Amino acid sequence: MGPLIWLIATLVLAGLELAVGEFTLLMLAGGALAATGVALLGVPLWAEVVVFAGASAALLVFLRPLLKRRYHQPRALDTSPKALVGTKAEVIETITSSGGQIRLDGSIWSAKSIDPSENIPVGVHVTVAEIDGPTAIVWKDS
Repeated sequence: MGPLIWLIATLVLAGLELAVGEFTLLMLAGGALAATGVALLGVPLWAEVVVFAGASAALLVFLRPLLKRRYHQPRALDTSPKALVGTKAEVIETITSSGGQIRLDGSIWSAKSIDPSENIPVGVHVTVAEIDGPTAIVWKDS
């Protein structure tokens, strides 16, 4: 009966962690899971509680700070023109060997084809292969 109670406690604590998101209840769930494993070996109740307390404390002290640092750090936002590589654009002025224009991310860019011998007509969708200064190097979508 002991392992079943510890397993239920593990599931309840892990489920509550989804609502809280502070990793504390998840560490306690890890301790309860360790106690479940020990309870399966048939040790006395006091040993199960000691394992639960020790495992929970170790997880709270060592693992929780690492998880919080990893998941609560701000995401870096790339606002450089290189972030536009791989995006789709529409040709608004025919792209010839001397250049053309595309509407890219709401603004108008000078564009050249990745294949200088290819002319891309107005209205065709292209993909940005590279940004070379103020010019987008593009290829025609299939």
